[in-house]
Amino acid sequence: MENNIQLDIISPVGTIVSQKVWKVELPGAKGRFVVLKDHAPLVTSLVEGEIVFGIREGKDGVVPIVSGFAEVSGNHVTACVEVS
Repeated sequence: MENNIQLDIISPVGTIVSQKVWKVELPGAKGRFVVLKDHAPLVTSLVEGEIVFGIREGKDGVVPIVSGFAEVSGNHVTACVEVS
């Protein structure tokens, strides 16, 4: 899969992740959801859980979070989060 989504995960202490990925799984307030290339724009709150992002087939990155919010727009996912 091609890495076509820019993922930026930021917290009060600084940037945690800033890289191109092919998928992002987020713990939304109404349940987990996946963002792939060309996802519809949205803003959502995030609950305690993990942000899982696909670096390449078979290799994922994981960032555990306490809470936050995320914006999806134009193949760019920005998550502002609180980490423990």
